[in-house]
Parts: sequence; structure tokens; C-alpha cells
Amino acid sequence: MNRASNASNASNRLDELASRAGPWLGLSAAGAERHTGAVVADRFDRFTWRDTYAQSAALRELAGELNARYGDTTTDLLTDVFLAAYKSGPRLREAAEMDPSRLVNHQLVSSLVETREFAELRRETAADPYAAAMAVLAQAAALRGMLERSRQARNQAERARQARRDAEGAAATVGEALRRAAAEAGEDGTVPAPAADAVHRAIEAAGAAEAAARRAADGAAQALAAAAPGLRTAARDAAATAARAIREEAALMRAWGVAAGELERMPFGRRALLAERLRTGRLAEWAELIGRFRQMARGERARKVANATGELVGVTLGDDLSRVIPSELAHLGVPELRAVFAVRYAAGELMLFDSRGEQSTGRGAVIACVDTSHSMYEAGPGGITREAWSKACALALLDQARHSGRDFVGILFSAADRLQVFRFPAGEIAGIDRVLDFAETFLGGGTSYQTPLSAAGDLLAEEFDDTARGRGDIVMITDDDCGVTEAWMRRWRETKQRLGFRVFGVVVGAPRVGEAGSALEALCDNLRSVEDFTDVHAASDLFRVI
Repeated sequence: MNRASNASNASNRLDELASRAGPWLGLSAAGAERHTGAVVADRFDRFTWRDTYAQSAALRELAGELNARYGDTTTDLLTDVFLAAYKSGPRLREAAEMDPSRLVNHQLVSSLVETREFAELRRETAADPYAAAMAVLAQAAALRGMLERSRQARNQAERARQARRDAEGAAATVGEALRRAAAEAGEDGTVPAPAADAVHRAIEAAGAAEAAARRAADGAAQALAAAAPGLRTAARDAAATAARAIREEAALMRAWGVAAGELERMPFGRRALLAERLRTGRLAEWAELIGRFRQMARGERARKVANATGELVGVTLGDDLSRVIPSELAHLGVPELRAVFAVRYAAGELMLFDSRGEQSTGRGAVIACVDTSHSMYEAGPGGITREAWSKACALALLDQARHSGRDFVGILFSAADRLQVFRFPAGEIAGIDRVLDFAETFLGGGTSYQTPLSAAGDLLAEEFDDTARGRGDIVMITDDDCGVTEAWMRRWRETKQRLGFRVFGVVVGAPRVGEAGSALEALCDNLRSVEDFTDVHAASDLFRVI
């Protein structure tokens, strides 16, 4: 009887109750340390994600769709995929640190990060929030498939989360029961039987809940292990798809002359709208042609030497200091003759070496007159339209002018009453929106030479009157021939002689245009035909002399 009484008293002692309750008290405290994010992130990383998410309607739409279909844990998954792409060296938490409901997210992100394809993707996305967001969106279809494939594992994980919450709730009940027992304990540490029994019942319930949580966790782990091989395969495909999409957009931007530095400074929404416009615009399918044209022009610029010496053939007069003969330069060494040198230089009467080599480049504006009549929409070899080749050539001429510090003017023309002028002054940034407006405008209708050439002549005259710059260059790109009046031709020749500009003609896809006796042949100092639109080198010599 005494032994039973002693045993009862021992189980009712506060120290014994606290010892038995100890594991559950620790379980309750550990519950708050579970993480919902698989990728370790600092405050700056989290701010970058929130800012990008707020700016990207596409990300928000994707999150809403996935949450509705697969539960609210998918927003955390998108966050993890973004951070894995954005951070140069992403570090994943241990699976044991994760909230059970996010174990599937952890497995999905682990499957991505461990692939070689994702390492290559990070070369395009690291430290670039826009590119990282694009990587998430490019993987949307794959993420849907991975979430579908892991549906059973996610259901098991949800049950494990609920079981874990139940276990933590039971553990919290143990702690509450122990606090009440401590409040009722006597001076000798004995706890009244009702309070002690409450602690014992809470401990038993916590043990059962913990066992159920372990079984649920084991079931989730097994389901996740079964899904893992398929997830790894899908992850490789997803990363490769995202990398390809980002490289294609980067190539598209380069083809249109948008520099990487300009993209980095561009707000997220502005960059997204620009990318969409480039992908869907009138000349979107010809971006590769435009890029090749611009690359060819860069190569020709590297070969070109302005004021090339060539073969010396005599002496002439002018103001080109790079070709002044030594006896003229000697005047600079005599103080009394320096004023004479200055006067002769201003008058263009210095004695210069005359040479036969590359023709020197112009100084005035470069004006591209591009035919946009109905026939320019016709396709040639490779399916490339006459318009696409002409616009690509004109954009390369824009680059050429800006590289040389010259104004550029794009004149789009068709019938006599249809004309649109795009001016790109040398001292101003050629905004990509303005460039796209020029490239995508198509007037349709017939063809008139007088209207665009008169406009070009007026612009060069205006430039000459304002800045005294002459020697402009006009490039006429057309596929049609049309007559001009004799009166107009007389005025044109007078203007050309006064301003000293050159006219280059490019006939696209119409070999009979520009034949001897045609108006175009009479108008141009230099005329060539282009029939193979896949060949960007057909007009390469233009970029050595303009």
C-alpha cells in the first residue's frame, strides 16, 4: 500500500512531470523554425523578388493560376525558382529545415539547381531581375507538368504538414498543462492529482500525434522519392527551354541595336513591352537579317579608311590637313607665314597630295529614301521581302551615320502624296521606339521619285545653310522605275551641284529597273541591283564610301 502511494506521489511530482514533458516542450519550440523558402535569401534578395513581382503582371497571373490549381504553396515555389536564377551562387536549405508542405518545392528547386542546364541558364540571369523573371515565365509549362507529376507527393506533404501542426498543438497542450501543474504544486513539489493527470493525458496525446506525424512524413518522403526521377528530367528540359528563350531575346535586342547597358537601365515594364514589340512587330521575323546587316556594316567600317592615301597621282588644292604637302606645313614654322597658311586653309587652297584610292566619306547627313509601295511587300529568295531587305539596309546606314557623327534621315515614300520623314540628329540618342516606328511604317500605293528626293534635297540645303556642312549622301532604295519632269531634273542638278552631295541607288528584286536611259540611272552617281536578299554583302561597298 505504501509502495503504491509512493509511486503515485512520484508521478505527481513536478520534477518528474517536467522531465517527461521535456521532449514535447522542445517540439513546440522547434515548430516555429520551419522555413517556407528553399533558397537561402537575404533582405535584398527578398526585396528584389517583391519589386519584380509587383512590376510583372505575367508573374502575378502565373502565381494566381498555379495557386488556384495546386494550392498556395506555389507562390513560394516561384520565389525559389526566381532566386535560384537571380543569385550567382544559390544555396538551398536542408530538407529537414523546411516546412513539410514545402518539401515538394524543395525537391523541385533541387532538381533544377543540380542540372548542368540550369548552371548555363544562370550565366544569362545572374544579377538580372528581368532575365530571372523571364526564366520563371519560360519554365511555366514545365513547372505545371512538374507540379502535376508530384500531385500525390504534394497531397502527402499536406497531410504531413497537418499532422505536424497537430503534433505541435499537442506539444503546446503539454506545455500549458505543465504550467498549470507548476502553479498548483506544493512547496515540496507535489502536484495535485487532477493537474498531474492532465499533464499525463497531454503527454500521451502528444506521443500519439508525434507518431502520426512521423508516419505522414514517411509517406510524403516515399511519394517524393517516387516522383524525383521524373522531376529531374523535367527540370533539365525546363532549364534548357528558359536559357534558349533568354538567349533568343538577347539576340533580338542586339539585332535591333539595343545595347546590354541600355537594357540594364531600362525599367522592367518598359523592357517587357519592348521585347513584346520586337517579337510581334512588322519586321519581327527578319531580326536575324537586320542583325547580319548591322554586323556586315561594322566589318566594312573596320576596313574603311577615311581620306585613304592610295596611289599618289599629283597635287591638288583643298583643306584636308591629312594630305598637306611638306612645303605647306613648313609655313607653320615661320611666324610671319602662319596667317597666310590660315587664310589659304579657310579658302580651301592648300596644296595637297592627290591620290587614287577609296573615295573619302561625306560630311553632311546620310539620307535613306526607302520605297514602301505595294510591290515592296513581295518576297524574294529565302522568303525575305523587298521591304525587309531595304529596311535592314537603312538601319545599317543609321548605324553608319551615328558612328561617323553624321545626322541620319529616313524617308519612307510611295505615291507622290505619301511621304514620312524620320530624323535622327547626330547629337541625340536614337531611341529604340523611334527606330521601330521608322522600320515598321509601310505606306503602300504607287511610286514617285520626285517627292522623296525633293525632300532629301531640302533637308541637305537646310543643313548646309545652318551648319555649312555639304557632301551629304542620299541612298535611294526602290524596286520600281518612274519618270521625272525635265523642269524638276534641272532644279535637282542645280541643287546637287551647289551642295555637292552624292546619290547612291539600290534596286531590289527588279533587274530591269535602272537600265540605261531610265530616270534612276540618270539620278544616281552609283547604281547597283540586288536580287539575292539573303546576301547582306550585296551592298557592302556602300559602307566603305558613306
